[in-house]
Amino acid sequence: MNFKKLTSYSISKTLFLMVTILFCNISLAQDDEWDLEDVETSVVLFNDTRVINGHSSKTLEKGMWDLRITHRFGDVAVPNAGRTLFGLDNSTDIRIAIEYGISDKLMVGFGRSKGFAPYSQYWDGLVKYAIINQSEKSPISVSFVSSAFATSMQASSDSSSITSFTKAAHRFSYYSQIVLAKNLFDKLTLQIAPGMLYRNYVAHDDQNLNFSLGSSLRYNFYKKLSFLVEHYALFRTNNTINNVEYVNPLGIGLEIKTFSHVFQINFMNSEAIGEGQFLPYTLGKWADGRFRFGFTISRHF
Repeated sequence: MNFKKLTSYSISKTLFLMVTILFCNISLAQDDEWDLEDVETSVVLFNDTRVINGHSSKTLEKGMWDLRITHRFGDVAVPNAGRTLFGLDNSTDIRIAIEYGISDKLMVGFGRSKGFAPYSQYWDGLVKYAIINQSEKSPISVSFVSSAFATSMQASSDSSSITSFTKAAHRFSYYSQIVLAKNLFDKLTLQIAPGMLYRNYVAHDDQNLNFSLGSSLRYNFYKKLSFLVEHYALFRTNNTINNVEYVNPLGIGLEIKTFSHVFQINFMNSEAIGEGQFLPYTLGKWADGRFRFGFTISRHF
């Protein structure tokens, strides 16, 4: 099996629609000490810098540190899932990261993930800039995010493997996106995020450069409790690579805001964390029960 760089590609059109609303009745204590509003206005777009897997339009405030722990478990509804307590015995990926607000518009971050096939020992770095914040003068918020990913796993001795890493550059991939978000009727935020993924080394029937389109919804239905939906579509000529079929990631989540934390619990079909992996290498199909429980703890200080 040969691997090569592909510099040309065609984009197939994809139509997808997500309209899912989850109603819950959960009582939370009122806490106004930590105000996670949009930097320049009183419009609340997102409480966190992430939706589920992907970025939201929000950036950290100047001088604020964010310690993040993200965890993904195993499949919930596959046969015999009860033996693993519906995936809780298994861990597909874990990320620990520290991020920092250089200014009210600019933030940086660095993280380390356990990783999921094909890569493990996965490192990432990011830069995020809020170009426009929604206000009376601007109807939307616009942010730019750029991330780099690298694996430090041991190279495979199989020269036909995607993890053979015959060159150091083969360990790297890059992702950039524009995030556009708008708050509607105070409680509802809609977001789209076109992006571009480039992987330095791919299989012969894959392609190095892919465009993606993320779409997200946040509905704040009770005080500091919000419901989240996120979907990413990756545009490539072939979703079956080396006889393995990959699918688009889809997740739903529940977000809880407290004094110094944002806590998120969610279900998604993507096994990995980080755009360099969850965009091109998601395997799980919701219809097959291959979705998993996950959580994110964001601690600001």
